[in-house]
Amino acid sequence: MIYVGLTGWGDHPDVYSETTSARDRLFDYSGHFPVVEVDTSFYAIPSEKNVLKWIDETPDQFKFIVKGYRGMTGHLRGEKDAYFDTKADMFEAFRKAIEPFQRAGKLAAVLMQFPPWFDCQFKNVQYLRYVKQELGDFPVAIEFRNRTWYTEQYVDGTMNLLRELKFIHTVCDEPQAGEGSVPLLSIATTDTAFVRIHGRNVHGWLQNGRSQEDWRKVRCLYNYNDEELREIAVHIQRLAKTTRHVYVAFNNNSGNDAAHNAKELLEILNIHYNHLAPKQLDLFEGD
Repeated sequence: MIYVGLTGWGDHPDVYSETTSARDRLFDYSGHFPVVEVDTSFYAIPSEKNVLKWIDETPDQFKFIVKGYRGMTGHLRGEKDAYFDTKADMFEAFRKAIEPFQRAGKLAAVLMQFPPWFDCQFKNVQYLRYVKQELGDFPVAIEFRNRTWYTEQYVDGTMNLLRELKFIHTVCDEPQAGEGSVPLLSIATTDTAFVRIHGRNVHGWLQNGRSQEDWRKVRCLYNYNDEELREIAVHIQRLAKTTRHVYVAFNNNSGNDAAHNAKELLEILNIHYNHLAPKQLDLFEGD
């Protein structure tokens, strides 16, 4: 089964009606796609109230990929966390937050996206083992942003480590911008595969002195053409031959391109989903 969706549901105007309130956009979104990546959890661990609401307002077969909190992935670079005193506290709070997804059968994976400075060295391998210790009851996808994990010297060891820890290898299509990017390597390390699609805007991917706010506006600014989507489709089909589930999340939404690119990919793959939520009609729209 191939599940195609988007990163987040709050900023894709193509998938909800003009009359939909912000709090109801997930329901409209789930009428278009069967999976979503929760990216807000990177900045703050969601409350139980919100998680239960998200579970309740999506179809029974809908899936969530929940992005790991930034303090758990080392993005704070030694800065004191505003909410937690220790890593153990972060992981405990995160586990409690995502347990309802697991109980409801709606958790596709926890995405642990590591920063560009998380390179292939002994202490970071040991940290991956610590993540396994803390999140061992959940499916975990690992996304690297440092090319050293994929060098000829280390790539086999990287894949074997992920297999040993039963971690999902996150396959990325992203700009090829030196050490802070990774190649598109369609290798699955469990019976689940995860593909994240970031665009191919090399200039936007590099921060190069931009403010954090400006960089976020351009780093995933990219509209895939048909040839590029067909290339990605080949990798997805290859993964589907060796796994039970392939999850795909389009993250190229700096210019609102993710939704229509995702639907173009579905057409290429000839996939049509059942069990989506009913699509909402605008107030004055006919049958």
